[in-house]
Amino acid sequence: MHIRSATFQISAPSLETCPVSDLPEFAFIGRSNVGKSSLLNMISGKRDLAVVSATPGRTKLINFFLINNQWTLVDLPGYGHAQADKQERERFQQMIATYLSGRENLALVFVLIDGRHSPQQIDVDFVQWLSTYEVPYVLVFTKADKLKSGPLKQNIAQFQERLAGLCIAAPEVFTTSSKERNGRQELLSAIQSVLDRL
Repeated sequence: MHIRSATFQISAPSLETCPVSDLPEFAFIGRSNVGKSSLLNMISGKRDLAVVSATPGRTKLINFFLINNQWTLVDLPGYGHAQADKQERERFQQMIATYLSGRENLALVFVLIDGRHSPQQIDVDFVQWLSTYEVPYVLVFTKADKLKSGPLKQNIAQFQERLAGLCIAAPEVFTTSSKERNGRQELLSAIQSVLDRL
């Protein structure tokens, strides 16, 4: 797949305000500070598609980007340590949950996980929630350039073991590095594969 165009559409505060569309949507989500904005810019080939910030939790709306006039990239708020009070965090979580469980044209969710760390409970819980609601997803381990191959593989294996312990079928796994632009074609191929089946 080649990205010919990537344009911002709209930011929505709720499922009800999301754009009416029958185009397949591919959503990206992860814990705050997982490197989501950098990854989205790498995938799109545009440096400024998503705003990269040193402050975790900057994404507070559901952001829609039209890609090649064929599908939509959806940037969801990060879960976890957003810089907001409890009430605001709960609003984020409700917004995310209603989108993921209620958006009919959602084709696939890319769950971003910081590859530098051993399994974090918040990531395991989120994947378990997706599995419970039968939301299709894959795992994307980010920041692969920040550690050696051995520890990265170990962290991925430990995460898969945690999921197996919950009787969750093993999802497809990708590794990426926005800095070194690794994993871009693999993610685009995964999107193309889904599009070909629709």
